[in-house]
Amino acid sequence: MASGGIIVSELATSRRRFAEELRATAHLTSNALVDAFARVPRERFVGHGPWQICVFADDGSWSYRTTDSADPIHVYGDVLIGIDTVRGLNNGEPSSLAAWIESLALRSGETVIHIGCGTGYYTAILAELVGPSGIVLACEIEPILAARAEENLRPCNQVTVSPIDGYELPFGECDAIFVNCGVTHPSLAWLTRLRMNGRLLLPVTASSDETGIGRGVMFLITRQAFGFAVRYLSPVGIFPCSGGRSEALNQTLLAKTKESWRNVQSVRIDQHVEDRSCWLHTDMCCLSESSAQVHAA
Repeated sequence: MASGGIIVSELATSRRRFAEELRATAHLTSNALVDAFARVPRERFVGHGPWQICVFADDGSWSYRTTDSADPIHVYGDVLIGIDTVRGLNNGEPSSLAAWIESLALRSGETVIHIGCGTGYYTAILAELVGPSGIVLACEIEPILAARAEENLRPCNQVTVSPIDGYELPFGECDAIFVNCGVTHPSLAWLTRLRMNGRLLLPVTASSDETGIGRGVMFLITRQAFGFAVRYLSPVGIFPCSGGRSEALNQTLLAKTKESWRNVQSVRIDQHVEDRSCWLHTDMCCLSESSAQVHAA
């Protein structure tokens, strides 16, 4: 018993150290979020060790190195851990995910939807933030991953896992949505499900190969009285959303300059003729360089 207690205590110490490192690396100001990372056991969500750690080269290519043991301490670093290394599917970089999640400013009792939940680690973080009175609806289109997520998240009574892609979102209103897979354009369903002051984390990406894995920008979209305001958060590289990609829009995004991504200020959901303010024009969800107030006027 003493030996087991020591191991548990050491893991708790490792998690707390990891969480405090994320506080510094990601410049977190939310104590609740830091505490969530200190409580959730990442090893439960990344399979049995030894683990495959994703390593990036200077040219942007990646490979994997194997940890030298199955000691869970290896998962408590700011690293991507391979879930399906053949396809390049990973449990994402904690500092990036932490910063994005903090931007959602989740509160106890809120309803949040997690699209592309994978095996459920960051879903568990969301559940910690909304607490037992909140609701977390997690979507994962791949049946094997969805089954793993459902098993991993069983202790979280406020979480429901659905084996769907989530692009059409068959749920009711919510306070926040975290899209954890790359799209070329937002879903109208995501925008219209948001309550007033609801927040949407949206990774818009362009892919240069058939894998669909792309690079782009994580945007924070907030529903306001006059429309949908957009804030640039950071660059992102992420696995694709199966239902949220258009090859035509992908080609348009590939042609964008890196600097121009910062120009997006709003999303228009009204039908309109494309004009100079349209950064990425679609029929119903146009990313615009004009503010939402301008469109509402």
